[in-house]
Amino acid sequence: MKRSLLAVLTVSLLVLVLVGGVLAQEKAPKIAYISGILDPFQVLIGEGIKDKGAELGMEVFIAEHPKAWGPEVQVPILEAVAARGDIDLIAIVPTSQEALIAPLKRIYESGVEIITVDTYLGDGDYSTPSEWSFPLTFIGTDNFQGGVEVAHRLAEMIGGKGKVFVETTNPDVSSVVERVEGFKQGISEYPDIELVGVEYCLDVQEKAQQQVAAALQANPDIVGIFGTNLYSAQGAYQAVVNAGLKEAVKIATWDATEELIQALRAGQVDLVLAQKPYEIGTLAAEWAYKYLVEGQEVPKRIVPGFFFFTAENVDDPEAQQYIYKLD
Repeated sequence: MKRSLLAVLTVSLLVLVLVGGVLAQEKAPKIAYISGILDPFQVLIGEGIKDKGAELGMEVFIAEHPKAWGPEVQVPILEAVAARGDIDLIAIVPTSQEALIAPLKRIYESGVEIITVDTYLGDGDYSTPSEWSFPLTFIGTDNFQGGVEVAHRLAEMIGGKGKVFVETTNPDVSSVVERVEGFKQGISEYPDIELVGVEYCLDVQEKAQQQVAAALQANPDIVGIFGTNLYSAQGAYQAVVNAGLKEAVKIATWDATEELIQALRAGQVDLVLAQKPYEIGTLAAEWAYKYLVEGQEVPKRIVPGFFFFTAENVDDPEAQQYIYKLD
């Protein structure tokens, strides 16, 4: 009887050891998020990844947010994350369409999967074999279409005629390049509207303010301005306010920061396009899980929508979810 009990205990212990070994091998996948810069939009993408990743039982590592935009700041952070050796997938906002290809490809070839969010590599076509087609997917706003729609709405606000100006950020970043090109296409449909300039502030709000002030001096009859991201938009409306032209110049902006929403309420800007950064993050975590755990094929492009704030809807209860609020 004692021998039988001992045998049962021995077998049970062996089973526990074997099961424990299998569970140890089936550890939760670990994903990392690397943003492009420390701002509310980029932080909210990380919040979406963190929350959805935790819900799905994955480990999530949020890297230090770069203090400035650019490959020279982002690549060392990327390489430090890869050097950890415990990351299965990196979700990243590439700060250059070209300069991030080589470092990300080296990391991919070492066995780490890549998802790009908000911005993409190369021309963004990951379905056709190329030097930049190795990421699983790009998840982000349709920036070109957003630019087109901003152009139409701004044209309506200025009565379909007059001079307009674009204040943007970086010439080698896919998101803002598409916004500018979309805006140009949209505004070209209005023969009585003239685009008098496009300036790049390199994500420096003070520089955007200076550039818009100079544009207003050179073209005092500008009636519309498009700021393509939060830094360019915030600099643009400040320049217009300082020039005493709040009533004369309509301002369309991109990114629903709390500052820009307050400016909309104050009548200092007239239109705010809100992206859905938290949703971009949750989609990145969800598709990382589907690929790493379930073995599903990932669509090469995943595009959440966007929302337009105006003076008429800015205080609507259902609109509040689209403001870039940080807890």
